[in-house]
Amino acid sequence: MRLKLLFYGLGMLGLTACQSASDAGQKAAEVATDTLSYIPQTAAPKPLPPPPPDYDTTEWTEVGRLDSSILIDMKYATTENFVGEKMYDCSRCFLRPEVAQAVVRVHKSLQEQGLGLKMLDCFRPRPIQWKLWEKVPDPRYVADPRKGSMHNRGAAVDLTLVNAQGEALEMGTPYDFFGPEAHPSYTNLPDSVLANRATLRDAMLREGFQPITTEWWHFSLSGKNYALSDMLWKCY
Repeated sequence: MRLKLLFYGLGMLGLTACQSASDAGQKAAEVATDTLSYIPQTAAPKPLPPPPPDYDTTEWTEVGRLDSSILIDMKYATTENFVGEKMYDCSRCFLRPEVAQAVVRVHKSLQEQGLGLKMLDCFRPRPIQWKLWEKVPDPRYVADPRKGSMHNRGAAVDLTLVNAQGEALEMGTPYDFFGPEAHPSYTNLPDSVLANRATLRDAMLREGFQPITTEWWHFSLSGKNYALSDMLWKCY
């Protein structure tokens, strides 16, 4: 009987030891978990600020710097233009400061309707105008660079509407389409297209931009005569 009691006591001691070890392990795990929860999290790196302007800011404003939510898709930096060739080394949209600020105001007014702007062409350096003229020496489509255009002065824009997802709205013709269908006065188009053109035109008119008779995408800011410029921007 004493022997049985001895074995029983030893068994209970072993059970107690195992339970203590288990409790200690659980507590250690809880401590480790608590400790991990207090490890300071590394903050996400802040985006680097844009490099300083590489142009004369008294004469020019880069639209993408002024409002990064405006889409920039300079078609002469691609082959999607009427000459089918890349004319700009890279896609940067420059305008005279007052013109750029007016574009931003148009964009902000359109954002209230769930829309926005996509820039297709902005300032066009006169050396590029010469290249266009050499390919298409027709003043109906290309301004004579000796006289220059509003694009060469940084006061004209080619642009279109996009929705909140950045998708271009239907405007009836592609950019740089030369035909009556691209004329703002042309009305043999779906109602939705006519409404899109009217939305763009009305927003531009409210900020002092004027259209031309042959291109739904082209507007220039009236009221100030800017000098022709040969400024060429850098690419990175």
